[in-house]
Amino acid sequence: MAEIDHQAELGRAGAHVTGHWSRLLFYMRQHPLGAAGAVIVIVFVFSALFADVIAPRDPLHTSAPDSLKEPGTAFLMGADMMGRDVLSRIIHGARISLTVGVASILLGGVIGIVIGLMSGYLLGWFDLLMQRLIDIMQALPLLVLALVMAASLGPSLENTIIAISIPLVPNVARVVRSSTLSLREMPFVEAARAAGMSELRVAVRHVLPNTLAPLIVLFTAQLGAAILVEASLSFLGLGVPEPHPSWGRMLSESAAEYVRVAPWLVIFPGLAISLAVFGTNLFGDAVRDILDPRQRS
Repeated sequence: MAEIDHQAELGRAGAHVTGHWSRLLFYMRQHPLGAAGAVIVIVFVFSALFADVIAPRDPLHTSAPDSLKEPGTAFLMGADMMGRDVLSRIIHGARISLTVGVASILLGGVIGIVIGLMSGYLLGWFDLLMQRLIDIMQALPLLVLALVMAASLGPSLENTIIAISIPLVPNVARVVRSSTLSLREMPFVEAARAAGMSELRVAVRHVLPNTLAPLIVLFTAQLGAAILVEASLSFLGLGVPEPHPSWGRMLSESAAEYVRVAPWLVIFPGLAISLAVFGTNLFGDAVRDILDPRQRS
């Protein structure tokens, strides 16, 4: 009897796994560009997590005899002006870009969720004040506001994360506020109030979880923008400083002086930035189409 129950359990588990695979294959067929974007994102995440194992050389090791060595068997993507392996620096640069992008989105998301939830739930003077502040922040483009923040804080990894996260707050706050305004009048929220729950518990326990679906879409869409802004700040010397290998700083060090004699110093970091932004945007569009009921056919 026990063996029969065990076999039935295994059968149910197998059917569950098969159902997940079938659903995944269905989404891949429905959104081939999103699947391609997901593959690109997975490759960059894998490179970031295992950069120390994948990279053929130390990204900080310099070698004067190998200065500006062309791509070949020794250096697959060539070497820079200090003899550092470009491939190793690009692989380790994925760790910097993803760390800054994800940390910026999480920090800006937490601040935006708090502001949006309080603004949409409390209303009154707090909502009026927060909305005017958000209007002022949204009047400036993302890159311009990040430049102002980075110039004020100074170049460092932590300051770059803060400089990028602050401009992301208004979009998150607006999305959470709009969802909260519609949810606060729903019957289940009224029932929670009638049961004697405090307003804070109702907001956190019942309203906030129902705003997560649009936030997931927003976060995936903003990841590419955060990576691009980090590269722009590093290119201008306001982002992640040396000795951290950053794609934007790799471009700024070589774009003007070595673009004619060593074009690989510009081509490969530029391709890394383009692929990362392109992949995250494709993946974000697919997530939006899957989670947003208005996009479904």
